[in-house]
Amino acid sequence: MTSQKPYLIRGLYDWIVDNGLTPHILVDCTHPNVQVPQSGVQDGKIVLNLSPGAVRALELGNDEFSCQARFSGAPFDIHVPASAVLAIYARENGQGMMFREEDGSGDDGSDPGGNPPDGSGQKPHLSVVK
Repeated sequence: MTSQKPYLIRGLYDWIVDNGLTPHILVDCTHPNVQVPQSGVQDGKIVLNLSPGAVRALELGNDEFSCQARFSGAPFDIHVPASAVLAIYARENGQGMMFREEDGSGDDGSDPGGNPPDGSGQKPHLSVVK
């Protein structure tokens, strides 16, 4: 089966925007094929604002997310494989979803019930990165 991750991200993106909030994604920049401005990368990660007013030509595909954005006034084409997205959340209240790193099996390790697939019963913790 294909990964459920891009479908969940698109659904949460729509939900966040429909509620008048600002969608942000946390990206693992060590993942192959990630194209983001390196000036914004901290500890191998970057937070991207994907609000309609912040980006142009946003494409939320099954394999890759892409858009055009400005960083320090300079235009930049962003390309992020769906598997490199670690979280999507609303900037204003932190509501969203965090994903486990993929192991290549097509299952992204997320559980809509909030429990990790290892059965430990501990809920994942989402931290806001500024």
